[in-house]
Amino acid sequence: MELIVVDGIDGSGKSTVAEWIAEHYRSRGEKVLVRQHPSDSFYGRLSRRSLTSEGKMMRTVATIFFILDVLNSLRRLRGWKDHDKVIFVRYIMATAYLPTPLYRQGYEFFCKVLPIPERLLLVDVNPECALRRIEEREHEREMFENLRSLEKVRGKVLDLSSRGWKVLDNCGSVENTRSQLKLVLSDWDALN
Repeated sequence: MELIVVDGIDGSGKSTVAEWIAEHYRSRGEKVLVRQHPSDSFYGRLSRRSLTSEGKMMRTVATIFFILDVLNSLRRLRGWKDHDKVIFVRYIMATAYLPTPLYRQGYEFFCKVLPIPERLLLVDVNPECALRRIEEREHEREMFENLRSLEKVRGKVLDLSSRGWKVLDNCGSVENTRSQLKLVLSDWDALN
């Protein structure tokens, strides 16, 4: 079983790209599981609920429950051994939501204690594009879903992406994004 990570800022299109990756591998006869974070688990629901609150304390609470949600998914990996690929949507790049003095240290810490696969994909969009997509959704706005937060987090995410991530520009057309993804998948498939 291989783990793939698809990450990016809110509104970047992570879930859509993860489904395209799953579609690619399923078309090859592989069994694929896509796991979103925050998930529908107990910890994921608490994380999501915290994200719709306000204040520094709620940011900390949301972060703690997000970490517990990811750890719960990692614990469940053993039970998903019958899958060829497991795609985690949102994983280690969540450290970019930490305050500026801490995000690099948080990333390095989690790289030491969590499994880090070779297949890491950052879905990148500019903050304005992300905010337009967020506004089109029919859900309660989360604490980081505003232009200022998206700008800050994107800068941190791009900084962290220099540590072995493929970066996919998802601001253009669907055809352009799929074309870029095809190149990424070709590189990944060559790893086998």
